[in-house]
Amino acid sequence: MSHSLLNAVWPALSLPTSALDTVLLVGEGELPSHFAVTDLAVASIGAAALAVQQLMVAQGAAPSPVSIDRRLASMWFSRSIQPLGWELPPLWDAIAGDYPTADGWMRLHTNAPHHRKAALAALGCAEDRATVARAVAAWPGLVLEEAVIAQGGCAALMRSMAEWQAHPQGRAVAAEPLIAFATVASVAASPWRWTAGRPLGGLKVLDLTRVLAGPVATRFLAGYGANVLRIDPPGWNEPGVVPEVTLGKRCARLDLTQPADRVIFDKLLAEADVLVHGYGPAALERLGYGVAFRRQLNPALIDVALDAYGWTGPQSGRRGFDSLVQMSCGIAQHGMTMQGADKPVPLPVQALDHATGYLIAAAVVRALIARLAEGQALTARLSLARTATLLTDSLPAPGRSSTSLASATEEDYAPAREHTEWGPARRLLPPAAIDGAPMSWARPASSLGATVANWRPARAISTD
Repeated sequence: MSHSLLNAVWPALSLPTSALDTVLLVGEGELPSHFAVTDLAVASIGAAALAVQQLMVAQGAAPSPVSIDRRLASMWFSRSIQPLGWELPPLWDAIAGDYPTADGWMRLHTNAPHHRKAALAALGCAEDRATVARAVAAWPGLVLEEAVIAQGGCAALMRSMAEWQAHPQGRAVAAEPLIAFATVASVAASPWRWTAGRPLGGLKVLDLTRVLAGPVATRFLAGYGANVLRIDPPGWNEPGVVPEVTLGKRCARLDLTQPADRVIFDKLLAEADVLVHGYGPAALERLGYGVAFRRQLNPALIDVALDAYGWTGPQSGRRGFDSLVQMSCGIAQHGMTMQGADKPVPLPVQALDHATGYLIAAAVVRALIARLAEGQALTARLSLARTATLLTDSLPAPGRSSTSLASATEEDYAPAREHTEWGPARRLLPPAAIDGAPMSWARPASSLGATVANWRPARAISTD
């Protein structure tokens, strides 16, 4: 099924189908799920790595074999970092989770303080899990979902796959392309300072994304040499995932409501090769950085956007996260039914985020090929919900047997330690290998806002 999913994904990039013949799948193991999660990991990482191989061909190299490790791909969909002598913060706050409603199940996403405040305001209760559970139980699910969203929060009613497929938003998403490319301009075929072993070396990538798909994408790009600069607003943090996703990047803060910071950002945007962003459709417009302004400032910019619930339909632009989309599109309900459980059963990892992240990276690389070889500037749009459709349309055959994924061992980690600002750590070996272009990162993970907002190249990673 890994080959089948990769064959389903690859046409979205409009690259030669013959490239698929150079892919070798190695390793064993399967994430425990009623969905083909490991196959999705292999296919999405494989598409991104194979796109890099095709970029190398466009840069004059001969086609190199590409290998994807099934075991490592599965593990990179969870945690790639193992702290040594320190602990990672928890992924979820005390309120986030699944709650029974008066007529079903609801998931509240409350990791961000303003989302937690919105959920509590809709419920009219105190910040205590038991109190929240009692309050949720009194509400019909659909009414509560709308109430939380009206307050600016994030929530999702659990639906079945059949209900989602019949829902106007589910139908709209199913009709969208996996990656929606558009050609927006003819531009000079401007190269970047790549080298034979670092096909993205010197590429300037401006990262305006949050948890989790966008940061996964830009981490992958940094692994092949891209100069990634992540920009966050003052006060924003996502401690549970920062050590995981800031690998290879520089992270700065700017307040785009302040004139001085806007001047800095304008210069960064004008000089960027790539912009990856996950803002709502109107958010950048409100800040004065709408599509027309971005294109005027930087005509050759590769502009890639992602959202949760798709780009068309009545719920397009709705705030959302992987765990919420799993509830909406029937993944959690299908797992619950198949397992005979009495509560929602989500995927074992945030697979929609990770897979969409690698597909974003693949879209960026495809757009680089178009700029380098065809003199075209492309934009691309992706969504978690459309990636979910790819997964739910690819259910494993009944009775399919597979090897369970064994726990990570010493052999799964790079031999050198990564010296982060929190302490030493080990990082999993890369899940993909391209002959002649190893995936490696020039900077250890760091906290948000750790550097200044400029395009200074990343320093070498500290290892021993």
